[in-house]
Amino acid sequence: MPVAPNLADLGQTATLHEPDEFLLGFAESLRASGVPVTMDRARSWLEAAALVDLGDQAATYWAGRATLCSCPDDLIRYEQVFEAWFLAKEGLPRTKPRAQRSELVEGPLPEDEKRAGGDADDDPDVVQALASTTEVLRHRDIAVLTGPQKAVLATMFATLEPRAPRRRALRRTPHRRGEVDGARTLRQSLRRMGEPAPIQWRRRTTRPRRVVLLVDVSGSMSKYADALVRLAHRFVTATKQQGAQVEVFTTGTRLTRVTRALQHRDPERALIAAGETVPDWAGGTRLGDNIKAFSDRWGQRGTARGAVVVIFSDGWERGEPALLAEQMARLRRMAHRVIWVNPHRGKAGYEPVQSGVLAVLPYVDDFLAGHSLATFAELTEVIARA
Repeated sequence: MPVAPNLADLGQTATLHEPDEFLLGFAESLRASGVPVTMDRARSWLEAAALVDLGDQAATYWAGRATLCSCPDDLIRYEQVFEAWFLAKEGLPRTKPRAQRSELVEGPLPEDEKRAGGDADDDPDVVQALASTTEVLRHRDIAVLTGPQKAVLATMFATLEPRAPRRRALRRTPHRRGEVDGARTLRQSLRRMGEPAPIQWRRRTTRPRRVVLLVDVSGSMSKYADALVRLAHRFVTATKQQGAQVEVFTTGTRLTRVTRALQHRDPERALIAAGETVPDWAGGTRLGDNIKAFSDRWGQRGTARGAVVVIFSDGWERGEPALLAEQMARLRRMAHRVIWVNPHRGKAGYEPVQSGVLAVLPYVDDFLAGHSLATFAELTEVIARA
């Protein structure tokens, strides 16, 4: 059994930052080094650290090792990152050895990917090799990714640039062309004591259209739920600067609003907050009841009226398909556009045979794939043009 590192100054080091920020930073560094730290493990790490004194050398070390490591292969890297993070020692493994880069895309590759990346180990251009790895991960099905691959993919969500859809506003503002602004033209003439003044023009402006995201976190969607919540966080933070309003709900056995939890700028803290908010993670699916609850409580208030509503689900419904069809028809009448994103839509041989999918297809404007980062990028364009 390895001995915990000597951490005499651990308590003083931790007090330089907020405790949660300090501890989550360690989890993020551990993930960047290749250890598959999931959202659940990061939350367990925070809970375990809250039960021990950060000044206790051994307790903090073993709390992190018990919650963040999943196999013996993680232990050496854990000790390296632990010493580098808490003691500011050199040796943090920022990149993997050249011979291990293939681990990021481990598993059988299609023939075209093999030809594209077959000579990567012999190519001295490291940037080209890393770019090839990144492109492969962008198109790989999230459900089959390994822990290290998911860790790399998590950092790639920052490359997505969601744009809020626009709609015409009722208010008209001055512009170089458009329709004649009689009132402003008259005021300009009065300032000139009745002399003719240049004609003033005005036109309608545009304003961001509200976006509503409904994310299925039931058991059948558990392999995609983490990535979909990350995508929702990216929408909330990226469109905020555009003045857009994005509302996010999770659906399972019940409907839960997680918009506030996803307003943290740091994605890891946002995902942990969302996980603590959602009580039915990886549970059952009652899409019809949840969409009815959304329409009754939020849609009638105006959240769905004129909005772009995006539903992420595979369509496995435990309730009555007739109820789901009825509520989708009701939602379609309120929303500007309804988009259904199914992670199985882009897979070879997929057929929409689930009763839930058949029930909703007549009431959706777009039926898209959502199983990879590349399909998420396509989704952002569809939403921006809605």
